Amino acid sequence: MSAHVKKPGWFTVNVLNRTVAWLTRRGFSVWGSRVLAVRGRKSGQWRTTPVNLLTIDGRHYLVAPRGHVQWTHNMRAAGGGELHLGKKVDAFTATEIADDDKAPLLRAYLKRWKAEVGVFFNGVGPDSPEADLRRIAPDHPVFEVTFGN
Repeated sequence: MSAHVKKPGWFTVNVLNRTVAWLTRRGFSVWGSRVLAVRGRKSGQWRTTPVNLLTIDGRHYLVAPRGHVQWTHNMRAAGGGELHLGKKVDAFTATEIADDDKAPLLRAYLKRWKAEVGVFFNGVGPDSPEADLRRIAPDHPVFEVTFGN
């Protein structure tokens, strides 16, 4: 597994993430945003972070544009969590997608959110060749989300 991580800066942590999370908690989805809640792998405490929920052909995915960050490690340990939008809470299980199967999901994610997250993909975008998407796939965890737990 890759150790790729792009840590957010002060502005992202203290302004952008908090603003998106605040809006999302009040029921305003910002381009598909949700607040992810997942239990910490060590503490067992709920941890939250804003995420973008990608939907393709009725299936739902969470992509980690910043790489193998804390929520991805917690997701692997917990096997699922909750997605919040306003007062609506959807419990889910999560299945990690194999690197070989990520290219079309990364392409779709970048097509929708490149302006927001493109900088984290090392110059790879939605129109990049399949080989480039496959090259960066190990750096970006992707989880399929199945609701109804």
